[in-house]
Formats: sequence, C-alpha cells, structure tokens
Amino acid sequence: MLKIEVDTQAGNKALMDGTLPKIIQQVMDRAKPEATYYGTEGGCRTAFVFFDLADSSDIPAVAEPAFQQLGAKVTLTPVMNDEDLQRGLSQLR
Repeated sequence: MLKIEVDTQAGNKALMDGTLPKIIQQVMDRAKPEATYYGTEGGCRTAFVFFDLADSSDIPAVAEPAFQQLGAKVTLTPVMNDEDLQRGLSQLR
C-alpha cells in the first residue's frame, strides 16, 4: 500500500494551478492500482493506493511525482489481500 500525505501548501498551489489531477494521474499510471481511496490523515490530503509492487526498483517511478511535485510524505507498507493471506497461512502447517 502506498500512502501519500500531500503537503498543504504544495497541495493548495497544485489545486489552484490545475496540476493536482495531473500529478495524481502520473502516480496512478505508474502504480496501476487495484484500488485507490482518498481522504485526510493528520490534517493532510491523503491517498491510499493499493497496488502490486512487482519489484522494489519500481518505487522511485511510483513515488517521485508525489515527493517532487507535492512535497508529500510517502509511506510504502506491505499488505495482503485475502488470497495472499490464505496462501501465507497455509505455509504455517
């Protein structure tokens, strides 16, 4: 899961100059998410992007637009879907 917490000033500027949707689309085009949710966390505009990170070398391509253009805090957290969890649990037997 990719969590993007957008800097308020940078987010306001991108919203006002019309670049915010384009920047978000850059991230989505690179991540090819299974699901994306938007809300607030810690008082910041926040996106929760669920995608399959095939290779760790893909991290810069996915995260850099948010870092560079939105001054965002970016967190990558490994998560599993139900199928992944079941497969992992079956290995415990």
